[in-house]
Amino acid sequence: MFENLIDSLKVSASNDDFDSRRSHERREMDSCVAVIDGKAYPVKNWSKGGILLNSDDRSFGVDDTKDVTMKFKLADRVMDVTHKGRILRKDRDQFVVQFNPLTQEVDRRFKMVVDDYVTQEFANSQQ
Repeated sequence: MFENLIDSLKVSASNDDFDSRRSHERREMDSCVAVIDGKAYPVKNWSKGGILLNSDDRSFGVDDTKDVTMKFKLADRVMDVTHKGRILRKDRDQFVVQFNPLTQEVDRRFKMVVDDYVTQEFANSQQ
């Protein structure tokens, strides 16, 4: 009986049961900018679910739907990924765009970006 009580009081060191509200891993290390309505915005981080941009842009509001073109600097070229998203929230110096469900092509291009980064990091580690 005491054994069950003691076992129930033990703290778990595992994060397996951690419930995050994020459904996709955020990426901060990629070199990219986002273009919305012809204006470039610095990318703070991005994921397959959306993008966090640094800016105080008042030209659009929350819930506006926009085309977002992300321009990634890869090892041998710049790759554009264009997709639609909704302005989810705006703060004083940043705003969030939540992507519409990804098409197969956009998903494939995001995977190419991640693969390129992993390849570059591996090559750099071998020097």
